[in-house]
Amino acid sequence: MKIHCMKSMSRVLLATALLGMAPAVLGQAWPSKPVRILNPFPAGGGTDTFVRPYAVKMSQAFGQQFIVENQGGAGGTVGARNAARAGGDGYTLFSGAVHHTIAESFYPNRGYVLEKDFMPISMLSAVPNVVVIHPKHPFKTLGELITYAKANPGKLNFGSAGPGTSHHLGGELFGIVTGVKLVHVPYQGAGPLMLGLVSGVVDMAFDGMGTSANQIKAGKIRPLALTVAQRSPLLPDVPTAAEAGVPGFQVSSWYGMWAVSGTPQPVIGRLHAETVKFLQQQDIKDIWTSQGAEAGGQPPDQFATMIRGEITKWAKVVKDGNIKLAQ
Repeated sequence: MKIHCMKSMSRVLLATALLGMAPAVLGQAWPSKPVRILNPFPAGGGTDTFVRPYAVKMSQAFGQQFIVENQGGAGGTVGARNAARAGGDGYTLFSGAVHHTIAESFYPNRGYVLEKDFMPISMLSAVPNVVVIHPKHPFKTLGELITYAKANPGKLNFGSAGPGTSHHLGGELFGIVTGVKLVHVPYQGAGPLMLGLVSGVVDMAFDGMGTSANQIKAGKIRPLALTVAQRSPLLPDVPTAAEAGVPGFQVSSWYGMWAVSGTPQPVIGRLHAETVKFLQQQDIKDIWTSQGAEAGGQPPDQFATMIRGEITKWAKVVKDGNIKLAQ
């Protein structure tokens, strides 16, 4: 009887040890097949600028293809909802942005909760937003634009990557701070927005540098002010909004990587470690510099804290401005 009990106890201990090893073993075995990165915006936007190089480098690092899949719609919430439903097996990642912290208060029926349905990996980049205008307009400064807009309420419009994006809320906040009335024209992503702006269909935008930088260099759009605290080395002659006479108007765009809730922690750990290595590579630094971007790389817990702060910040803007999703 005693020997039987000892054998039973040994089996229990062995099973417990194997269970304890399972996550670590899974983390080492992953990935054994291609990994999908769901980008919830159309191709050509700011998210694509940073996530596509990431996918290439992760494919090289892990020996499996990391494939970017664009699913735009509803300010990035359609793709986010689809990603949340994919299951936490480590084979679906989510490349979200600041827009998704805005969506928590702006889209009441989005079908997911960012902090519940996703696990932060790290921020990839942060870029300043810039007030840009089509060259058909004569405005050379932000002050000239404000003067015109006040004298002609509702005559100027601004494009966004969709309702509830930082482009949209940036424009609404600009109206609150300056007292001007602009008409919002939503698009299905920053790429389509830029096409609308370059063609002159929309007058202006509060865009991220990740989308605007190349068009500014080409002279297809004109920058009036950066909506951050300091000037960018990429556009040293462009003043900040504060320098242009609009203090307190600060909006920036950032992009990050999440896994679906339930993904094993060893997988999260490996992804974060490779993300840090990715951001240290010189060719990636060059791409980020060309976009006026700062690199991320913070650990998942620090990224989670940042996300919580952004959700709180934008909820206040939505509430104070009584900004609601058009039905």
